[in-house]
Amino acid sequence: MRKDVRILLVGEPNVGKTSLIMSLVSEEFPEVVPYRAEEITIPADVTPERVPTHIVDYSEAEQTDEQLFQEISKANVICIVYSVNNKKSIEKVTSHWIPLITENTDKDSRVPLILVGNKSDLVEHSSMETILPIMNQNSEIETCVECSAKNLKNISELFYYAQKAVLHPTGPLYCPEKKDMKPLCVKALTRIFKVSDLNNDGILNDNELNFFQRTCFNTPLEPQALEDVKNVVRKNLNDGVCDNGLTLKGFLFLHTLFIQRGRHETTWTVLRRFGYDDDLELNQDYLFPPLKIPPDCTTELNHNAYLFLQSVFDKHDKDRDCALSPDELKDLFDVFPYMPWGPDVNNTVCTNDQGWITYQGYLSQWTLTTYLDVQRCLEYLGYLGYSIIAEQESQASGITVTRDKRIDLQKKQTQRNVFRCNVFGDTGSGKSGFLQAFLGRNLMRQKTIREEHRSYYAISTTYVYGQEKYLLLHEVFPDFDYLSDADVACDIVCLVYDISNPYSFEYCAKVFKQYFMDSKTPCMMIAAKSDLPEIKQMYGFSPLEFCRRHKMPPPQSFTCNTAAAPSRDIYTKLTTMAMYPHVSQADLKNSTFWLRMSVGATVFAVLGFAMYRVLLKPR
Repeated sequence: MRKDVRILLVGEPNVGKTSLIMSLVSEEFPEVVPYRAEEITIPADVTPERVPTHIVDYSEAEQTDEQLFQEISKANVICIVYSVNNKKSIEKVTSHWIPLITENTDKDSRVPLILVGNKSDLVEHSSMETILPIMNQNSEIETCVECSAKNLKNISELFYYAQKAVLHPTGPLYCPEKKDMKPLCVKALTRIFKVSDLNNDGILNDNELNFFQRTCFNTPLEPQALEDVKNVVRKNLNDGVCDNGLTLKGFLFLHTLFIQRGRHETTWTVLRRFGYDDDLELNQDYLFPPLKIPPDCTTELNHNAYLFLQSVFDKHDKDRDCALSPDELKDLFDVFPYMPWGPDVNNTVCTNDQGWITYQGYLSQWTLTTYLDVQRCLEYLGYLGYSIIAEQESQASGITVTRDKRIDLQKKQTQRNVFRCNVFGDTGSGKSGFLQAFLGRNLMRQKTIREEHRSYYAISTTYVYGQEKYLLLHEVFPDFDYLSDADVACDIVCLVYDISNPYSFEYCAKVFKQYFMDSKTPCMMIAAKSDLPEIKQMYGFSPLEFCRRHKMPPPQSFTCNTAAAPSRDIYTKLTTMAMYPHVSQADLKNSTFWLRMSVGATVFAVLGFAMYRVLLKPR
């Protein structure tokens, strides 16, 4: 909502503009009226909406046209004052003032107008018959008020309506000609309904309505009041109430009724609570709350955010198969202005046999987004209504900013849960196969992936000493001369070469010597396509000798050309090296060290899946 309101009064000379302002301030009719009142500021604590209000007068005798145009451009609402006993002043409303204001305001942001019929004490009749056609022809006119500066009739109401026209404008919400809400308003309220429908059954039950009421208005509805609301909907709409809950049609009908009865501040309170601005767009401050991220720190979802995302998954996994079908995924993202996940996501995270994103894959994609582009993650959580449903101040409360990586190295331990592995290798070395194998896909299944749906990332969980961690693999484009800081910055480096190509290893050796030989980032050499006959590499040293000279673990044999899902042992090793970059070379070569890792991973992977199945049963 706006932080202040600026009201401008215009109109023909002697219609009583200045008298209206002075009567409001002094609460009595002034005997002596100057040409123009000075600008007046009414403090927030004495206005109904608790917003400071500036009231500005205009005098043709004291001000130039240029000064008038400047005031029009600064005003949030303009009151066109006419005298109810002066037909000429009424005619001037349409022949002069409305065209003048239109010419001096931006077409995309029309300023609301209030028609003010002053001096009602001098006549016994109303001017409304003359004014109503003018209101119908000009949609920017919010309302018309007849008042009297002399006997103080409707003076406070006039300025209240002016303030209300700015803070709770009718224009963006309602079309008087069609007697219905505008499409943007319907779209916003539909999103609000879907976010508030916590079990996704298309109905707001009593618990959901009470949560909604408490969220927007800080007070629950009494059972009788709740029943009264539903009865109003029942009387006017056949399908507005279903199974004693409010349907979307019923929800929209209620807000149409609020607006038609002049209670559009109710609808605006709801819209603003759910992040909407005056143009019914989600506010940038709502979507992108401040989040400070120092250098060498990463971003992860915290426990509260994961719980929220689990509830969103649960809400949309209607068939309880622990995966999101295309229709379920579309339904989940229906509260977004666009579809955020493309076909490449299905090749970035784990999917089931039908190619649908699993529960684990869903959480993995959110983890990846948080790590790579936290601002986008904040935006996405905003669309889902995280701060409202999780009852948090903003989406930023769902993000953990990890400590500086240098502190982790000093303390020889880390609190992080996501580790990035950049995968280097020459064209055709098997990088893509290495990424897809991490998601449990063998070579045969990988061949079904369409080129345009290919992903350069893969993320899933691994288990190190019984702790679940995320490993994020990133395939770096093999352009040796143009490696960016992002290509080099990671927790562990994976150098992949094809054992059947004699020239494949040379690229890995060059990348290592150019970028990583003097860094503290641990590196691992992957001898890919180990199912093929090994050919001697055309390089000064064999891969094994090269690794020995540079104090790296020996090359790890790997193939994705398997009948079942490829082995995950190598990914556990990579995660372990990323978690413990200070571990000595002797430990890395020790077979029992790796055995402990792989056994722990297997046990906890089985337990983890079993636990999720147990948790699903009560649902």
